[in-house]
Amino acid sequence: MRMAPRPTPNSRLEQLTSLATLVRSWIVRSTTAAGSGHPSSSLSATDLMVGLLFGGHFRADLARPEHPSNDRLIFSKGHASPLLYALYAAAGKVTPRALLSLRKFHSNLEGHPMPAFKYTEVPTGSLGQGLSVGVGMALNARLDRLPYRTYVLLGDSEMTEGSVWEAVGLAAYERLGNLTAILDVNRLGQRGPTMFGHRVEEYERRVASFGWKPIVIDGHDLAAIDRAYRTASAETHRPTMIIAKTLKGKGVSFIENVNGWHGRALSREQLAQALKELGPVDVKLKGEVKPPPARIPRAVKTRPAQQPQYGAGDVVAPRQAVANALVRLALAHPALIVLDAEVSNSTYTEQFGTKFPKRFIQTFIAEQNMVGIATGLARCGKLPVAATFAAFFTRAHDQLRMAQYAGTHQVFVGTHAGVSIGEDGASQMGLEDIALFRTLQGSTVLYPSDAYAAERLTELALASQGLVYIRATRGMVPVLYDAKTRFNAGGSHTLRTSRHDRATIVAAGITLHEALVAADQLARRRIAVRVIDLYSIKPIDVRTLRRAAEQTSHLVVVEDHVEPGGMAEAVRSALGRLSGTVTSLAANRIPHSGTPRELLAQQGIDAEAIVQTVRSLL
Repeated sequence: MRMAPRPTPNSRLEQLTSLATLVRSWIVRSTTAAGSGHPSSSLSATDLMVGLLFGGHFRADLARPEHPSNDRLIFSKGHASPLLYALYAAAGKVTPRALLSLRKFHSNLEGHPMPAFKYTEVPTGSLGQGLSVGVGMALNARLDRLPYRTYVLLGDSEMTEGSVWEAVGLAAYERLGNLTAILDVNRLGQRGPTMFGHRVEEYERRVASFGWKPIVIDGHDLAAIDRAYRTASAETHRPTMIIAKTLKGKGVSFIENVNGWHGRALSREQLAQALKELGPVDVKLKGEVKPPPARIPRAVKTRPAQQPQYGAGDVVAPRQAVANALVRLALAHPALIVLDAEVSNSTYTEQFGTKFPKRFIQTFIAEQNMVGIATGLARCGKLPVAATFAAFFTRAHDQLRMAQYAGTHQVFVGTHAGVSIGEDGASQMGLEDIALFRTLQGSTVLYPSDAYAAERLTELALASQGLVYIRATRGMVPVLYDAKTRFNAGGSHTLRTSRHDRATIVAAGITLHEALVAADQLARRRIAVRVIDLYSIKPIDVRTLRRAAEQTSHLVVVEDHVEPGGMAEAVRSALGRLSGTVTSLAANRIPHSGTPRELLAQQGIDAEAIVQTVRSLL
């Protein structure tokens, strides 16, 4: 059989040039059909991406997007989605007709990449997040000893985001030679020139100072692009950043390097002019993507977890119990990875790091990067548990917001919640965290009140889906439950009840213990009250709450959290027409350093305040 001749270097570059022209034509056609989009930002990175996917550097089985050895490509500059879709059209995976459905309601080709498009690694578009996700994916390749490389397309505008530099720093620290960032330095942002414009040496200097290997190229020279990818692939001990000087709107003369074209589609007349400039294209031309090595992660056997052991009279901090559970459950969940933001001696996750050092990732004080890495790990099939002080998750709200769209299973543990942490003061007190996690679509919010609850709710979190938040009290509290007690999402436990209950106290965490003290004090005054442990805040036990509202007329919700977005709001939403029965006691005053006892009293959420409130209602 006669073999086809191998393409010469010139013919190979000529084919890439033709593919780039084809991709550019699809970019302008699709955005004009949509009437919106970001053609200029897509055109600047076209040569870089065509050279990567079709130049023999990117390895992936496009028929199996979830193949574990596929290279990863993250469009951190997600507004260049027309380029992403056009690339896969050139690979024969998106039809030209489908491209014209860009941004339409029925289409999976959305304005910014979402998982509905099966070649989207993670949803992007909120700038500054893609590199963190890429770090997570690169770390996963190391953990599983897989040969894939992770590529992240960055825009120069997002290089002012602090989260990018958090990721740059950790990637260098971890010596991630399997990570390549591609920086599209097209000079123009949304409203004008970027911080450094075309001064690529500024990016080169900064990146090199962190320990990366910088490669500066002309981003429209396909031969230089090819050499850069070969150099990056040969690097094994440090991450690489290809810093490419490009022109926004490249290939269309009247928008090329011209300000004011960000996020603007061409008119029909302008489209005709642009297509004439681009010249004839071969719509039958197909770009070939190199297949990945046939390697998959080795199977890891699971082992049954031991049961938690606490005795009557034990006093244990729920944060400690959550950490105990992670160690106890590690062998039953081989995909479990724990991430820390340099507080593991306070969250007690350091004991997991000691026992399973390869499955423990230290991100240092960089919560945004930690959440992004967790998303990258989760997209690769890992079960990440990210732990820090509850207050500091608010810093990563945007990363959490984007994680909800990834469809991944991730667990977040927030310790040091509420004013009950005491003397550390207001900056350390998580008082908004329940509200934050409640707003995330499909999320689960759990709030254990003792050691057994913390252990069981950790088990539940690992076995759940979506984003799960565990709010773990810092202080030592007595054990309330035993090994036979069951917990479930949407459940609660009624710890005090009688036929004569005149009010219901709803609480969780530290305030549940205050509620039990208050119930005993009220009982001595011959006032019977019901006490509900609302350990599942989302989903919530609607049936139990409605029954309590109907039978006792008054619900007093006590929480070590601000009222907006907290437990009281969750209870009111659950009760609907019965919401008027709810009285809220919450941490609504600016807190101060002091003992936990002083602070609970100052906020009006201690046992005495509960007693006074119930008596005034009755």
